[in-house]
Amino acid sequence: MAGSVSRRDLLKGASAVAFVSAALPALAKAAPATDPLIERLIARMSVQQKAGQLSIYSDPARTDGPGVNPGLVAQSMDELKARIARGEMVGLFNGIGTLAGRELQKVAVEQSPHKIPLIFAGDVIHGMKTTFPVPLGETASFDPGLAERTARAAAVEASARGIQWTFAPMVDVARDQRWGRVVEGSGEDTWLGVQFARARVRGFQGPDIRRDDSMIACPKHFAAYGAVQGGMDYNTADIPDTTLREVHLPPFKAAFDAGAITTMSSFNDIAGVPSTGNHYLLTDILRGEWGFKGLVVSDYTSEEELILHGYAADGPDAVVKALTAGCDISMQSGLYWKHLPDLVASGRVPLAAVDAAVRRVLSVKKAIGLFDNPYRSLDPAREQRDVRRPDAIALAREAGRKSVVLLKNEGGLLPLAKRGSIALIGPAVSQKGDYPGPWASFPDIDSCVTVEEGFRAALGDKAKLSVTRGSDYEAPIDGEIEHAVRLAKDADVVVLLLGESASMSGEAQARVDIGIPAPQLALAEAVAATGKPIVVLLRHGRALALTGAVRNAPAIMATWFLGSETGNSIADLVFGDYVPQGRLPVSFPQASGQEPFYYDHRRTGRPQLTEDPNYKARYREVTDEPLYPFGHGLTYSSVSYSPTRVSAAAMPWDGSVTVTATVTNTGKRRAHEVAQLYVNDKVASLTQPVRALKGIRHLDLDPGQSVTVSFTLTRDDLGFVHPDKRRYAEPGAFDVWVAPSAVGGTAAGFVLRPGR
Repeated sequence: MAGSVSRRDLLKGASAVAFVSAALPALAKAAPATDPLIERLIARMSVQQKAGQLSIYSDPARTDGPGVNPGLVAQSMDELKARIARGEMVGLFNGIGTLAGRELQKVAVEQSPHKIPLIFAGDVIHGMKTTFPVPLGETASFDPGLAERTARAAAVEASARGIQWTFAPMVDVARDQRWGRVVEGSGEDTWLGVQFARARVRGFQGPDIRRDDSMIACPKHFAAYGAVQGGMDYNTADIPDTTLREVHLPPFKAAFDAGAITTMSSFNDIAGVPSTGNHYLLTDILRGEWGFKGLVVSDYTSEEELILHGYAADGPDAVVKALTAGCDISMQSGLYWKHLPDLVASGRVPLAAVDAAVRRVLSVKKAIGLFDNPYRSLDPAREQRDVRRPDAIALAREAGRKSVVLLKNEGGLLPLAKRGSIALIGPAVSQKGDYPGPWASFPDIDSCVTVEEGFRAALGDKAKLSVTRGSDYEAPIDGEIEHAVRLAKDADVVVLLLGESASMSGEAQARVDIGIPAPQLALAEAVAATGKPIVVLLRHGRALALTGAVRNAPAIMATWFLGSETGNSIADLVFGDYVPQGRLPVSFPQASGQEPFYYDHRRTGRPQLTEDPNYKARYREVTDEPLYPFGHGLTYSSVSYSPTRVSAAAMPWDGSVTVTATVTNTGKRRAHEVAQLYVNDKVASLTQPVRALKGIRHLDLDPGQSVTVSFTLTRDDLGFVHPDKRRYAEPGAFDVWVAPSAVGGTAAGFVLRPGR
């Protein structure tokens, strides 16, 4: 059928396919106010019905959904159907199943006064039944094309289960690893975040948002949620407007330019104004400066939370401030439905403001084809055919292994030979329930491949594998350390799978200490005391502060939460069937107390440029350096970089320069290298980051092979946001590096000449 996607689409990738989503001509470039159907509906609807089109609730009918958020405004099936029949509901979220979805849609299009179809939404963050690596882990692939492919596969599967709208991707730039929601995004770098925001929107929505297998994207959280103070969820973000526009807004703009027609407001306030009631964000910037024609949905009850923020006096006041700021849909609280009729009648909310919000909502529904085909993505045949497809499972395995980062490999311990005896130890070596990872709302847990299963499949009868947990994540298990030590003594090598459980990462999971929990550290120390070689596989949704035996292990891999095919993906790398590709999208600090910590910081007036520790920007206990820097990742070979070269000493104002370096595989194994381009504006009217990522190149290198990589820089690449809110470059001197990470490489320089 028209909505199908081929195996080649998923496995060979859409990264080279350039298209503009049908969302753009259908909505963003159209004038919704001129649509006759929508204007007729608005003219005929009561204010209560309009309030219903601005209210979305969790789905009690389709019970296979997640228990992610607290249950509020619970409705029975009879109440739900009655409200749908009255035309007082825009749609439902976080329920799946085509038969129940069709039943509810039938009520909407056959019994409601204006026959307006429902829209079905869900939190499809990194897959449906087939789960892919968490977004942060997948970003470690440094491969936006891969993210586009996994988002496409997730959309195929989720739309087969009846979801037409996903509350993803999260595009918040996150620079404090204490924040639990780092796991949902693309890490600490804005440039990289822009690439992945664009790719994921394209993947979710596909080439045509009216297709049965399209799922419209909802970039979130607008805006600057990743800047919450102390890394504490729901906290305030107190940042300058230049930082907002330089760091936090570009991934959203990229997502909208890629065709996203919805967005979600964030929980945080910025400079004292909560985002859901922030006219400057939702109207002045989003709709005024950017010309966004789509809809804004609140985060879960965030419009009601204006009261607890101290920004609104009560429910009616919260509705006035949220709606007039530009928040179109109220999620779960029911405040719009409850208060809008009286607020319009009293004149506190202009009817025109309500109509404008309803117009945006109906325009989105029309753009995705619901008025023409209300039962799109509600096909029981597709539900049977397109869930857990072999091509999606193969893609999950590929995405998993491409997301793993080899942090350390002393003495070439990895890859391991498929012989001898191996002790596999850790809290999650065999526990399937933890494998989908955080924010996996609809997983098929039974199909998840554990690390034990992956190892056994890879080894067969070639090696002896002994397995035990050693400890739980945050608590010891009686006798388990002793058992683990016995297994380690009898093994040739020990593989420790340590880190965070899925419940330690994600929403409401801020951590003061981002280290390995104490019971696991005790396990690691006891095993290390045996003197056996140790490979540490980190399981995590953020950068970690490593200590003791974990930090000192000769081989360490960052394996994140890899989803359904975790065990197979890790085994593919550990035993050398594939080479590591991943690079860190977040900086690993030396200690938790360094957070917030990120590579593209400003230098300060007393930077740590020498070994002298006195009166420098540093802590007493550690240097102002990462344990593992942004962009870091090793291969199973050795790779060298020549000094960086620039094609000219000066760049004309309207010209360009080419930056090159030669990358050589100096080892004996094939390597996958990710060359990275960084820039520094040496003197500017606002102090600039010590380095800023501007490009990446993936290289497959045979032993002894050299490749010259080149990047082109123009004036647009050198600009920054000024106090006048405009982004432009200033003439002057720049340093550039082609490097394996944010701290490597040899700099070259050039001058940007002034324009006429």
